[in-house]
Amino acid sequence: LADCPRNKLWRSQRIGAAIGSMGPKGRILIRGQPGWEIIPELQPLLPQEIIIDKPGKGSFVGTSLHLILQTQRIENIILAGVTTDVCVHTTMRDANDLGYECLLLEVTTQS
Repeated sequence: LADCPRNKLWRSQRIGAAIGSMGPKGRILIRGQPGWEIIPELQPLLPQEIIIDKPGKGSFVGTSLHLILQTQRIENIILAGVTTDVCVHTTMRDANDLGYECLLLEVTTQS
């Protein structure tokens, strides 16, 4: 919680799901807690698959995702996710701003 911006913590408290408080699957948004883990069905299959631990709504801000994609010369991204209207759209907009071609798979998103 030391690196959590105060306004982000405040917003999470206001909606009744304070970051760091106990939830049904351990402490909310805390690395190592059961609710933070990747579900078994989505676990990487290969050892070289990269996991990005994102600190916010988008997958680019505060992560090494852009550098990883550039290093591997990846220009096209296929997106899927749970909170389409927040995290998936934020990532897609950031990716477009960075010059990536994006495809959002409707059948793999929710909300």
